[in-house]
Amino acid sequence: MTTTAVTSKQPVDAFWTRVRTALNAMRPVRQPAYGQAAMARSIGMKPKLGALIEEELVAGWGRAAEKHVSLSLLVIEIDRATEYFTAYDKPETDDGVLTVMRAITDALPRVGDSCLRLGRGGFVVVLPDLPVLMARSLAIKITDAVRRQNLAHKESHAGIVTVSLGLAVTNPRGSYDRKFFEAGAEALKKAQRKGIGYLQAVDLRPALERKRAKHKVAKAA
Repeated sequence: MTTTAVTSKQPVDAFWTRVRTALNAMRPVRQPAYGQAAMARSIGMKPKLGALIEEELVAGWGRAAEKHVSLSLLVIEIDRATEYFTAYDKPETDDGVLTVMRAITDALPRVGDSCLRLGRGGFVVVLPDLPVLMARSLAIKITDAVRRQNLAHKESHAGIVTVSLGLAVTNPRGSYDRKFFEAGAEALKKAQRKGIGYLQAVDLRPALERKRAKHKVAKAA
């Protein structure tokens, strides 16, 4: 899907800085992220964002790998997020972000699917065992659902809050690979370079299958 309502380019450096910050928060982990998040909850602490996101990714990766099915990832951000948070006061932007998050959550196809926050205006949705065509269809549904909220955004050419999305798809094998999240975040960055309300998708499966095939040939030789 490519939504062409507006073609003006927007700054994405602020989002990419937040993505790098989230990734850096994940990297020093010495034990599985799901363990850290569970430990934090058990002692009444709020798990860090990076741990929660990685916990969801690790779990989704494991389920997909076990069933030998694909794993889809949506990385989403409010368009012109920096300008949005500057133009309105905190109570209004807090309400706006929660409204967007509810719209995304309500659009998700299955009971177990969830939407996690990434930074101030970003979101992550991990979708194991969801075919890529259904993931693309879901992205369109999310875009439309957010637009229907009619949240004011005077710094956007659309005049309302919109979102751009990065979609990454893979066939998980073995342990979780953090490059999968990076691929989804990079896809979002490319979508935002096009304008507002865009989806950019990257399918990692063909390259992975070629790599695995070469590995089998080399191993058999």
